[in-house]
Amino acid sequence: MITTHVLDTARGQPARGVPVRLAILDDGTWRELGAGATDDDGRLRTLTPPGPVEPGRYRISFDTDAYFDATDSDGFFPVAEIQFVVTDGAAHYHVPLLLAPFGYSTYRGS
Repeated sequence: MITTHVLDTARGQPARGVPVRLAILDDGTWRELGAGATDDDGRLRTLTPPGPVEPGRYRISFDTDAYFDATDSDGFFPVAEIQFVVTDGAAHYHVPLLLAPFGYSTYRGS
């Protein structure tokens, strides 16, 4: 299972309504697996169905421009894109995004 969580570190609160897309690299081409928007708590739990996922290289893209527009903020990065590798398809992969107008960071969460 792959999930995410976006926190707006400049405001000190969850980032609600961030559009997110998840894709897997399939023979050199990105194939979209899921999409949605973060909830009131900044979370998106429905990118993949519960249970195992296919091992491989994944890309999660956050439309930060849409979020900054919705919050009447200026942001430097219109998209935050993170690639990561799933080696154990049965594990839970949580990919949080810590977001601010002029920077972002990520890590493998639990």
